[in-house]
Amino acid sequence: MNATLTESQIVSLIELTIHDVNMDVELKQERTGVNMMYDFIKNEVIVDSKRVQKACNELLEPMPLETYIRVLTIHELGHAMDREALLASLDRTKEIILTKKQAAAEKRPTDLPFMTMVMEEHEADIAFEETAWVNAEILNSFFEIVDGNSFGKVKAHSLSTYRAAYDTDLKIYNGFIRTQEELLSP
Repeated sequence: MNATLTESQIVSLIELTIHDVNMDVELKQERTGVNMMYDFIKNEVIVDSKRVQKACNELLEPMPLETYIRVLTIHELGHAMDREALLASLDRTKEIILTKKQAAAEKRPTDLPFMTMVMEEHEADIAFEETAWVNAEILNSFFEIVDGNSFGKVKAHSLSTYRAAYDTDLKIYNGFIRTQEELLSP
């Protein structure tokens, strides 16, 4: 298990990383249940200090907490580099969130238009994540924040969570499509 860091040590490490890559993004601490995220509306990185420590221990291979935090930080800064695209997606994102809130939970997996929208959301999320990782890789190669092996491990672990959720919903969606094709075939 990794050594723990105090909240102030975590904040200092994130602020140092932001400074090291010459970016101007605010940092906020908040108990979100998500280790770290980028709020593109406010242009700030949000860290849940307790969750980030727990998440580091969930990696398949151990990694120093400091390294993990620095990788996550440059990933979130990768989102900041893509802020214009994130802002451009805001109206559609709001529409999807509202639709999801209004949809009855039991109806969701049986509603093709709803599942089509869910797949659109997954695809957008994955595209934004992949772009943030590309941007983070550029930052890392230029500023040498962490070693490439550690970077790759955190990237693979992070993307796997998005892809797993996508794959689960894709099976439901493909089931709808097959059913419709069967109904429409002569």
